[in-house]
Amino acid sequence: MGKFHRHDDATTAHTHEGDHADHRHYDTGDQREEVLEEIFAENDVRANFNRAAFDSNGIRALNLMSAPGSGKTTVLQATLDELAGEFAIGVIEGDIATDLDAVKLSGRGAQVSLLNTSNGFGGECHLDAPMVNRALPGLDLPSLDLVVIENVGNLVCPAEFDVGEHAKAMVYSVTEGEDKPLKYPVMFRSVDVVLLNKIDLVPYLDADVDAYIAHVREVNPTAAILPVSARTGTGMAAWFGWLRRFVQGSSAPGAVSH
Repeated sequence: MGKFHRHDDATTAHTHEGDHADHRHYDTGDQREEVLEEIFAENDVRANFNRAAFDSNGIRALNLMSAPGSGKTTVLQATLDELAGEFAIGVIEGDIATDLDAVKLSGRGAQVSLLNTSNGFGGECHLDAPMVNRALPGLDLPSLDLVVIENVGNLVCPAEFDVGEHAKAMVYSVTEGEDKPLKYPVMFRSVDVVLLNKIDLVPYLDADVDAYIAHVREVNPTAAILPVSARTGTGMAAWFGWLRRFVQGSSAPGAVSH
């Protein structure tokens, strides 16, 4: 799993070999479409299996995505520091290699199940449902209220795979530039909440926060947009509130918005 990606127009398929950008394009034909449909059907079956496992244990599952370096793990650290005493939280920590992020999350009151995607050739650029399924035994599901699936840093592939989550969130840093929602619309369109992170850097970047928000709104009119700084804590109360409502089952997509 994970070598192929679905697209809105179903005209091309990409395959990733390791970390490098060797993207091979294939013309769509009946046979290739059938292969892709089988691959994604397999993923969706496993995603439904994962979701059933979460549901049967009374767990809410969140797929947390971002580009590399957006501050996703820092957001998650602050989240555990705030909420791990309030809810029983499990984290599936996805990374191509190393346990660096898993180590950063340890000791913060959450169960952490590390999921490396490395296959000896560089590793996958996203998590898919079978991978997440393999990580579930690393968590004591009956004891948990919330599972956060920290996806691999990538603005393309993770959005295309249902992994069994109940909602999708993403961290979008002001250091990435205001154009990213327009360049990567599939990711921004797929999520229920966007954390616009590192707003403490706005004065040093000459960034226009309103422009960032407007571009998100162009591709996703309903997602909650929460300007935050995970480093300083600015705006994080709104994110914690969104999560509390999500865990309690009362947070609809876009329920909190800018």
